[in-house]
Amino acid sequence: MTSQAADGPETVVASRRSKLTPEREQEFYDAVLEQIRECGYEALTMEGVAASTRCSKSTLYRQWKTKPQFVAAALRSNRCPRFTGIDTGSLAGDLREAARAAGEWSTARDSTQLLQGFGNAVMQDKELQQALRDALVEPEVAELRKMIDRGIERGEIAADHPALPFVPAQILGVLRVRPLLEGTYADASYLTEFVEAVVLPALGLT
Repeated sequence: MTSQAADGPETVVASRRSKLTPEREQEFYDAVLEQIRECGYEALTMEGVAASTRCSKSTLYRQWKTKPQFVAAALRSNRCPRFTGIDTGSLAGDLREAARAAGEWSTARDSTQLLQGFGNAVMQDKELQQALRDALVEPEVAELRKMIDRGIERGEIAADHPALPFVPAQILGVLRVRPLLEGTYADASYLTEFVEAVVLPALGLT
């Protein structure tokens, strides 16, 4: 088999994939996430997305071979870190602002419905789980770590303070836990109070 022959199928696939414009791709991604909000991840089908976007199933399968791959791509395309740009000049101030931003996101209809739509699937599908971490968790953790690093550089807190590694788990964890414990979302007021009463004292920043 010649090199040209060997490269042929890949070249054809690349050519087919390149026919989708970024705008058309985003239409597919938006349709995927909207169907998850409305029907849940388990009920999402390639057929349903194809119908809502007026394309053929083969187009979707050619671009994204499986449903988890499709959903993962949609999540990554809509990555929007909530904590970007927060820099108040102090670690305590940054964490308060992060709490407000997280609370506002938590109570937004689209955000909460999307998370609810994944249900137990996220615990059973490793690819989906990784996509959620990439799109919704890691960007926030990275921003929180930047806040902490700035606080260390300013001398507000020691780099080896034992509570520092748990700050992301505290702030992001309460977003997930409060609906289970109290049947309501962790809004900006609740998260700000949580930071004041729990996170800042643990860091010695009160």
